[in-house]
Amino acid sequence: MTETLVKGDNVEIRGFGSFTVKHYDPYTGRNPKTGMEPKVIAKKLSVFRVGKELKEAVNAGKK
Repeated sequence: MTETLVKGDNVEIRGFGSFTVKHYDPYTGRNPKTGMEPKVIAKKLSVFRVGKELKEAVNAGKK
């Protein structure tokens, strides 16, 4: 899974969910306490999205 995500491809596990890579552009952040505005570099993060079957199974277990 790691190698596939590093290449930028998606990983889908049927009935469980999918992992994708999301790209975030650089931006200027802001520290509300100090007012400082640091530059935040571009980054890529892995994102998990739960599958329909898993979501339904978890919600069915609620009382």
